[in-house]
Amino acid sequence: MKRVLILTDGKAGHENQSKAFARALGCGFDICPVRFKSRFHKALSYLFDRLGVRPKSLFETERTVERGVYDAVVGAGSGTFYAVKTLSSAVGCRSAAVLYPRGYRISDFDCVMAPSFDRPVKADNVIEIPANLVAADEAFYEKGLKEFAERHRQTKPAVAVIVGGPNKCSTMTAAWMRGELEKVFAENPGCEFWVTTSRRTPAEVERTVEEFPFDYRLIYSKDRFNPIPAFVKSARRLYVTAESTGMLSEACTFGEAEVKVLDNLNADGGKFRVFVDGLIAAGYAGGSRKIDLSVEMARARVLLGV
Repeated sequence: MKRVLILTDGKAGHENQSKAFARALGCGFDICPVRFKSRFHKALSYLFDRLGVRPKSLFETERTVERGVYDAVVGAGSGTFYAVKTLSSAVGCRSAAVLYPRGYRISDFDCVMAPSFDRPVKADNVIEIPANLVAADEAFYEKGLKEFAERHRQTKPAVAVIVGGPNKCSTMTAAWMRGELEKVFAENPGCEFWVTTSRRTPAEVERTVEEFPFDYRLIYSKDRFNPIPAFVKSARRLYVTAESTGMLSEACTFGEAEVKVLDNLNADGGKFRVFVDGLIAAGYAGGSRKIDLSVEMARARVLLGV
């Protein structure tokens, strides 16, 4: 089996996308943490990359990478891209960036897997995809379904709601949440209703969620169980707040649910708006169409020689 080295900046959202990429390639992988020595060293990396100079002295890793062990080096997030180029060049293998490596020279990567909301350039080594990559498999969902069944017995078609939280491009208030949930209940007569909040959900929004007669309710501040695998696989309709790009990506990739967006984006929603509008236009949100990346991954395998 071909094998890749995943460089991680320690952020789960980045590392999981690199894992998803490796699995979709059909490759085994090892994980190696990497970090710039300081913010100054990271700033230098952009300049050095433009000059084609890549000293290893700008960053630290937790393993020595030897020639002939890996077929490619992969990284997601700005904390990894420079190291991906540097280490792949040093050991003579190919390089892949997951997410768009803005600020670094694109042409030096063998493969760039970039979501469309990052507005990637058109190039032979750039593969545009409609959402984030999601690291999950059937065993993951089977485990989640079994654990959920121990907590809740489904008796009717289910409608599920995934509530995230505000960020720089979105707001979330108790009044907004109340209005959205009233519509969710009105739109789905004869169903049972499930909901989960997240670590980013404001306390006043969680209190509003508790006002509604959900058949299953997970309040993150009170219970850390993860019901999302069951939501994705078992719900007939799945509502997700617009800023939750990871959850929207998963919902639009796996399961059979019709995905609906609870739009809490600000007037200037930035790349979140581009992301959501793209999902809706393609029928992944507002419909039951699921993302299929088989063509894109076949192209990535060619670019990386795996």
